[in-house]
Amino acid sequence: MEALVVGAGVVGLAIARVLARRGAAVIVAEAAEAIGTGVSARSSEVIHGGMYYPPGSLRARHCVEGRHRLVDFCESHGVPYRLCGKLIVATSEAERPTLEAILARGIDNGVESLHLLERKEAVALEPALSCVAALYSPATGIVDSHALMLALLGDVEDAGGVLALRTPIEAAERRAGRWHVRFGGAAAGELQVDGLVNAAGLGAQSLARRIEGLAPAAVPRQVLAKGSYFGCAGRPAFTRLIYPAPVEGGLGIHLTLDLAGRMRFGPNVEWVEAPDYAVDATRAECFAAAIRRYWPGLPDDRLTPDYAGIRPKLSGPGEPAADFRIDGPAEHGLPGFVQLFGIESPGLTSSLSLAEAVADRLMM
Repeated sequence: MEALVVGAGVVGLAIARVLARRGAAVIVAEAAEAIGTGVSARSSEVIHGGMYYPPGSLRARHCVEGRHRLVDFCESHGVPYRLCGKLIVATSEAERPTLEAILARGIDNGVESLHLLERKEAVALEPALSCVAALYSPATGIVDSHALMLALLGDVEDAGGVLALRTPIEAAERRAGRWHVRFGGAAAGELQVDGLVNAAGLGAQSLARRIEGLAPAAVPRQVLAKGSYFGCAGRPAFTRLIYPAPVEGGLGIHLTLDLAGRMRFGPNVEWVEAPDYAVDATRAECFAAAIRRYWPGLPDDRLTPDYAGIRPKLSGPGEPAADFRIDGPAEHGLPGFVQLFGIESPGLTSSLSLAEAVADRLMM
């Protein structure tokens, strides 16, 4: 099989890796000048546990399975990561039922080692923390996402796959049992492949509309959620990730760490019409107020604008969070074509598991 994977983010590279290792001749087409410059470059770099998502959902299944695959991959490929653990905190008794519901959901999803801590136990782990209770996930961690993508690309190339940067895909149609794909760039042209994967992230819906024969109803709406992050100068006050009880549209302004131990906070949720990566420095005060609910010792004027990301959601404000979508021939009727929509958090954690599912559908 000859296959074209569109999108060189973490999910696209993971899919290309599986296809190449299964014997396919793979090309990864990326419109940008480097791998992982979109959604993958602007995440929290968290290895999620899988306790937030409805049992039986694609997000739950692929997050839990993907975390195990991801940790094994990091170990075997020397990708920097650390299972530092995470505390999801209730800052009032009114939030305790939320933690209990997340615990029950996590158990149903097969997340190991989750347990509820009372205030004294949580503060013993993180003395700077303020809470009435906390849900502890020791299996949650952080990863160097760029090193991960480089390692995935290395496996793709070792198996004979090819990366084509600055290669936007303009159109594709199915003729005589193959996909005829027109691409742009400095060496614009056309190629033929047996299998086509749309893993274009923020551009997935736009690409889908350029697939000849794909019904408009097969392209879901895309809702963009911007999330900004603020850095925090000074010595880290925590050794674990700290998450508040979830809020509409996301998991709240949480504390994450990078592999050097530096703290950063975010993301908030802003519903936007188009990608915008500017961080509004005036939002520091709102961030600080949210952070002080679980870290009252946050010093004044410590937060500095860091970066922002855009999540390609399938649901908007006030709506239940939509699941991942993996649409193959059974869903849209086009042979040799798989497309992914709504791959936001926990997409990085889920990437290696999603890749197996996509390869199964493409090569069946």
